[in-house]
Amino acid sequence: MKLVVVGGGSTYTPELVDGFARLRDTLPVGELVLVDPAAERLRLVGGLARRIFAKQGHPGRVTTTGDLDAAVDGADAVLLQLRVGGQAAREQDETWPLECGCVGQETTGAGGLAKALRTVPVVLDIAERVRKANPGAWIIDFTNPVGIVTRALLQAGHRAVGLCNVAIGLQRKFAALLGTAPADLHLEHVGLNHLTWELGVRLGGPGGQDVLPRLLAEHGDAVAGDLRLPRGLLDRLGVVPSYYLRYFYAHDEVVEELRGKPSRAAEVAAMERRLLEMYGDPALDEKPALLSQRGGAYYSEAAVDLAAALLGGGGGTPSQVVNVRNAGTLPFLPDDAVVEVQAEVDADGARPLPVREVDPLQAGLIAHVAAYEDLALEAALRGGRDRVFRALLAHPLVGQYAYADTLTDRLLAHNREHLTWA
Repeated sequence: MKLVVVGGGSTYTPELVDGFARLRDTLPVGELVLVDPAAERLRLVGGLARRIFAKQGHPGRVTTTGDLDAAVDGADAVLLQLRVGGQAAREQDETWPLECGCVGQETTGAGGLAKALRTVPVVLDIAERVRKANPGAWIIDFTNPVGIVTRALLQAGHRAVGLCNVAIGLQRKFAALLGTAPADLHLEHVGLNHLTWELGVRLGGPGGQDVLPRLLAEHGDAVAGDLRLPRGLLDRLGVVPSYYLRYFYAHDEVVEELRGKPSRAAEVAAMERRLLEMYGDPALDEKPALLSQRGGAYYSEAAVDLAAALLGGGGGTPSQVVNVRNAGTLPFLPDDAVVEVQAEVDADGARPLPVREVDPLQAGLIAHVAAYEDLALEAALRGGRDRVFRALLAHPLVGQYAYADTLTDRLLAHNREHLTWA
């Protein structure tokens, strides 16, 4: 089995490689190809990847290249984890929106739109090259904003599924609090990428007992602390939002916090420099502990499960949380919207499982952001200042025309080198 990782020079990659090595019975990788235009990063990451495989006795071969077309030839699956513009572009996404009093974040709000505009054309170009070289290959997208990018891929007819680590991270945290194995918990995970809620937590599978009330009653303080939201809010909601909902539920508070400290991008850039130094140590043959602070926790396990299911090996779990075409799952959204829900996954793709009726409190915000994502994708595909303005005006974290106008100008000013039409 041949797997390709586009963006293989990312400091995330050893997390992924570690998962491939540990879970080789679930996903027997014969060749792992890391693709990246950054040759020095690729050399460092590739060397560590080979040492991880060797230490764990994995028989697969790890190769590195900057040639995408050669890499994807004969691939069974291609994983996308690229960042157009690198951490420098992320730094901009997180700072200029704050100048207008709006959240600066790389996957939502104005910064998230900037990332989508930079990313969608690049991903679609990669996907077309994958399809030309090997039309049967699956594309697994971990590149943010996952919902918009996955919708672009599906709209263009590609064999694609989007992946995020929020659900698997919550599953692990809930299992630890409840003293049970993660595999014993089934999350009723509903929404859009980075805009989700756990409506229920079933013990033993989809038809099992809902232990969410017990989780909130016995461990509400711990859950609220992780989310950085008030315990009382969780009690009133009766559900568990993802930590990204803090940008919506506590917008002004978050803006003040972000204005008073270095950006996350600056923190990550410093961490990446240290990680790359560590990766260059020929004695290092496992993912370092520092990598856990980089983000992407449990990404490898989710990716292995998804790839194994898509490639006919069975994912080891009866269903998986993925980003997939709505197709009536949430009746208040268009069929071609991309939702993040539990799905049945096999060699034919991902099919959403039925979800319970969504409370208007969540459904209204989902519909609002889904409308923004539709406009954001149109702007990414067709360009134009007016389309960017419309997307920003539609976003609930912007919403006012004066902000949308100013943010449009700043977005374009900071991203001209990445937007051919600008």
